[in-house]
Amino acid sequence: MIIVKTISELKETLKQYNDKSIGFVPTMGALHDGHISLIRRARHENDIVVVSIFVNPTQFLAGEDLDKYPRKDEVDKKICELAKVDVLFMPNINDMYGDDEVKILAPSVKGYILEGFIRPGHFDGVLRVVCKLFNLVKPTNAYFGKKDAQQLVLIQQMVKDLFMDINIVPCELIRDSDGLALSSRNVYLSHEERQKALAISKSLKSAAKKIGMGELDVSVLQSLMSDVMCELDVEYIAFMDREFNKIEKIEIKNTIILVAARLGVTRLIDNIWI
Repeated sequence: MIIVKTISELKETLKQYNDKSIGFVPTMGALHDGHISLIRRARHENDIVVVSIFVNPTQFLAGEDLDKYPRKDEVDKKICELAKVDVLFMPNINDMYGDDEVKILAPSVKGYILEGFIRPGHFDGVLRVVCKLFNLVKPTNAYFGKKDAQQLVLIQQMVKDLFMDINIVPCELIRDSDGLALSSRNVYLSHEERQKALAISKSLKSAAKKIGMGELDVSVLQSLMSDVMCELDVEYIAFMDREFNKIEKIEIKNTIILVAARLGVTRLIDNIWI
């Protein structure tokens, strides 16, 4: 595995792979089994695998956990090596950002609902850094988890709108053995908070079971999920189609149910694709 830390090193390294397919997994580090699943799929489907680790400051709002975000560089390097990553890109902020830049902005509607409403400007930062990384790596395929469903849909839209010749590969959400969706922020949870957090995945499973029994009314399902999560500080329960338009009835194979909730200082998101 080659570890590169500057843009010039990355460009020089990638020159030798001009005739190879490149699978790209952009991350913010603190790698877990969810990230590893993306890397494994990229490894299976491409000649070369590139992983980036960069805690992107532009997607954090004032007062969020940029300074406290978990960083485990040495462990992450070992994980990437064991997963047979070819190139690990670990840039610094000064390499990635300059003064008075041209900016990429999220769509004015879909970028400012749900996560974008709670965290206004967040997706501007996400799309900005992903666009930069795509231009540097020039991947054939780029891999993103369905856990960050809104982010995934917006990245797909950016690639389409800006005519980028990149295939975005959505990958299944990975859960821990207790059902909690894997997230680098799960380390913030106390034991008691983690136990309470399991109500999030339970609510989604309860809704899916009810849908399987024929219930398609969103209001009924929302009430059911609210009851399951009654002890949590729920920010939203949303029912969207896969283009992120709000729906009133479940559309089988075209619905995403999304949840955001807080436990103490920790904010968790989860979803299920119906």
